[in-house]
Amino acid sequence: MSFFVTRRLSIDPAARVPSDVEVRVFGADRVPRADEIVEGARGCHTLLTLVSDPVDGALLDRLPHVRHVAQVAVGYDNVDVEACRERGVLVTHTPDVLTDATADLAWTLILAVARRVREGEAMVREGRFDGWSPTMLLGMELRGRTLGIFGFGRIGQAVAARAAGFGMRVIYCSRSEVEGPARRVSFDALLRDSDVISLHAPLDEHTRGRFDAAALGRMKPGAILVNTARGPLLDEGAIAGALDDGPLFGVGLDVYAEEPRVHPSLLGRDDVVLLPHLGSATEAARARMAETALDDAVRVLRGETPAHPIPELREASVLS
Repeated sequence: MSFFVTRRLSIDPAARVPSDVEVRVFGADRVPRADEIVEGARGCHTLLTLVSDPVDGALLDRLPHVRHVAQVAVGYDNVDVEACRERGVLVTHTPDVLTDATADLAWTLILAVARRVREGEAMVREGRFDGWSPTMLLGMELRGRTLGIFGFGRIGQAVAARAAGFGMRVIYCSRSEVEGPARRVSFDALLRDSDVISLHAPLDEHTRGRFDAAALGRMKPGAILVNTARGPLLDEGAIAGALDDGPLFGVGLDVYAEEPRVHPSLLGRDDVVLLPHLGSATEAARARMAETALDDAVRVLRGETPAHPIPELREASVLS
């Protein structure tokens, strides 16, 4: 049996699997093309994939030996789940292990935007800082403000828990209600009442493009918007207008609709903080992600039930 890993991981995958399992890793430090995945994974039982790897029926048809797609991520919108179901291919993912890392990064962006960190850092590096001034780079104080969370799963709840230390009220918009101090509200109320909105919903047909120009225009004047979830939740092309002519104070993005491309209207703006998809980028989180995916790959190989099948395919968690 053999595994194919589409990118070099933060740990040595061969050290995590039985010695009789061959582990092949795509050699280049970039996203592989479909034909490169097919060539590298020929004859393999398992694909270890990242969010940048489209896995669809056409790819699977070229890899008839693949019985398991082990996604090294929480989200799996890059995977055609129905195509996997039709072909008897199991899909697993890595929930829980990157919750704190991503929640911390969401707060990094919130604070960076609120306190205009990008502008201040550039001022110092470029030699434009000529002394303290009472009117220099005035930002937003968070205590007493309202944090709105779109999507209230593990990461959204972790972001909410951190808000207590900043003295913020928390509201959220989600399909289900979660017991606790945060208050569930409608989408319109989230837009209207939040001083800061942080996006944490999965990408699907209900959430794609939800924060379009109309939604951005209904946000509270002076609000901050942060996205560490999935780029297509947000219309990047509408952000500049919402900053110039609309209600937004600033925006922080870690993910993009056409990643790695960033909408050109955002690149030169001081009121937009841009990061290169760092949500899970701690040594501990990335190691746990790789270990979780590899451990499930070994379980499936042994005919055991994996620990983390995606919800849609839990009923088919053991392959014959």
